[in-house]
Amino acid sequence: MEVQVAPLRAWDDFFPGSDRFALPDLKDISKWNNRVVSNLLYYQTNYLMVAAALVSIVGFLSPLNMLIGGTVVVLVFLGFVWMSHNKDILRKMKKQYPTTFVVAIMLSSYFLISYLGDVMVFMFGITLPLLLMFVHASLRLRNIQNKLQNKMEGIGLKKTPMGFILDALEQQEDSINKLADYISKVKE
Repeated sequence: MEVQVAPLRAWDDFFPGSDRFALPDLKDISKWNNRVVSNLLYYQTNYLMVAAALVSIVGFLSPLNMLIGGTVVVLVFLGFVWMSHNKDILRKMKKQYPTTFVVAIMLSSYFLISYLGDVMVFMFGITLPLLLMFVHASLRLRNIQNKLQNKMEGIGLKKTPMGFILDALEQQEDSINKLADYISKVKE
């Protein structure tokens, strides 16, 4: 399967005025999750650029610890994904509580890295970019272009890097099912 890179969105769209940011409705977790997934897919290249800048800065300051930290996080993530595909309890938790699943991965990585080396590299080089992505995706209101682009790219989203990650976290199936329903309604 060929990986396609999503386009870089304009920075004034990525960081518009404060009128395009709002707290999510904490009572409706499904709607909040939908906002986060949509923004992660729509702004994925922007998030990658911000994360790459932060990782580069920390990696420049402490390259060996950054390499160890990145390796541990990737191995723990792959281990959790493998376990969730082989254990029904973890699969249900991953599907129903994706944030808890990611927090469990990050905490496990934190403890392994604290055992192996420098925790501050983990905090600034790995956790900070993820936290910034999550906060932005949670607070950024979707615009019409975001919604339209996500609907138009619907089936092909699994071919983007963020699509692969969201698929591993089982967060895209609902979006694709909704898209299929939407397309069938439009055809009628």
